[in-house]
Amino acid sequence: MRGGIMIVRLTFKRLTTRNSHTMTTNHIDVLLVGGGIMSATLAILLHRLDPDLHICMVEKLDDVALESSDALNNAGTGHAGYCELNYTPKNKNGGIEIRRALEINAAFEVSLQCWSTLVKEGVLNAADFIQRVPHLSAVWGEQNSAFLRQRHALLKAHPLFAEMQWSNKPATLTDWMPLMMAGRQQTDHMSATHVAHGSDVNFGALTRQLVAYLKTRANFTLLTQSRVSKLKQQPKHNAWQVHIQNLVSGQSQSYHANFVFLGAGGGALPLLQQSGIAEAQGYGGFPVSGQWLICNNPALINKHHAKVYSQAAVGAPPMSVPHLDTRMIQGKPALLFGPYAGFTTRFLKQGSRFDLAKSVKFRNIKSLLGVCRHNVDLTKYLVKEVFQGHEKRMDALRVFMPEANSRDWTLAHAGQRVQIIKHCHQHWGKLEFGTEIVASADGSLAALLGASPGASVSVKAMLDVLERCFGSRMQSQAWQDTLKSLIPSYGESLIDDAALLARVRRDTLTTLNLSS
Repeated sequence: MRGGIMIVRLTFKRLTTRNSHTMTTNHIDVLLVGGGIMSATLAILLHRLDPDLHICMVEKLDDVALESSDALNNAGTGHAGYCELNYTPKNKNGGIEIRRALEINAAFEVSLQCWSTLVKEGVLNAADFIQRVPHLSAVWGEQNSAFLRQRHALLKAHPLFAEMQWSNKPATLTDWMPLMMAGRQQTDHMSATHVAHGSDVNFGALTRQLVAYLKTRANFTLLTQSRVSKLKQQPKHNAWQVHIQNLVSGQSQSYHANFVFLGAGGGALPLLQQSGIAEAQGYGGFPVSGQWLICNNPALINKHHAKVYSQAAVGAPPMSVPHLDTRMIQGKPALLFGPYAGFTTRFLKQGSRFDLAKSVKFRNIKSLLGVCRHNVDLTKYLVKEVFQGHEKRMDALRVFMPEANSRDWTLAHAGQRVQIIKHCHQHWGKLEFGTEIVASADGSLAALLGASPGASVSVKAMLDVLERCFGSRMQSQAWQDTLKSLIPSYGESLIDDAALLARVRRDTLTTLNLSS
């Protein structure tokens, strides 16, 4: 049983049906739309839980992980709440809320555990996708420094953040981030927090490793240069009839899938709308683009080894929190600053400029109008970001690096993010900057919408999909044992169990070479 629905074992064979024209129908258990980190993670979990499941992954581009999971299209930060100040907002009483930071940290630990297990089994090579890069938060001004010190005290009191350090001493800050301290005035009242075992994750490389392993399995099929052209539920069977078109030949094939996962980044929303499930009502998308300044001076790249985050500008979306960022891209160290947010009508980097217009439906028009009405300042901010020149972008960088030289930096386009718009009784619609799973009541379809923390919590997010859509099977002892072997803390709380946290963190930091 899955979510109260009987799963029928189907062999991966071709059946021919005849109507006005003949189309071959492929019967599969699981169809994954999108070849990014989310689909790859769900595929690896399902394969381990039931190796007999026939899984098909569909990717529109030439290869997997070329959109949102690609190295330049995301922050590459192993989001754990160490450096991201937007995860610890102030409440209406002036206090600092840390619960979200704790939850994200614990969720990232789940990903680390799963990756560690796969590294031990030889499925993954840690050196090819994850690197130890310290995580820092840096602020300027007395008021901001007071906030950061209070945040540090609250977080450090919890075992998840026990190793976080805080300092306002110029010598310590110079040791942590020498490029940012060069030429800086001592009157800046600068302070920072530091976590040594932070990480840089190349989610594109990770995705390709996972898919390469899956392709060696008999029951896994990858269809690249292909798109879903039609998606329709068959109510009698609680299954889905899906037409997939090959973009090279133009030919289409029909698939009968018991379960469909829409993990296509910005491409998930249009397919969710096409599905017609009641749970999709009111959902829309707010696309946001991004750009990076990339350093082309090797001497500067070698002087900085950290991910340093600060506070977003007033009116800026959380995804545009500025950071000076050490990255490993194509096996080489890189130094990026940004991202600079902007407005776009595309839902994917290689999408259509008509994506936003096509997403406007009768079922979400009220939500969209509500968001437009209450987010005028955000729209103005994004439009302004689009039209700023190179020197204006350099001015933002010089807040971080006072001695930054324009000639050392070039502009590159980052990925697209489609933020969630959903129904809200009070304002008609609300804009949310997060990650959300939308699933049908019968458990036959699920979609992942939104952005940050996204890829970093991919394992936890896909476990949530399994619990919502494969509920009955998730309760079986066999599945529970398999998940426990992959993720030692599965079913327990890393937030509440300090001893468990100590054990799993010691293991993951060692296995993934993140220990100092």
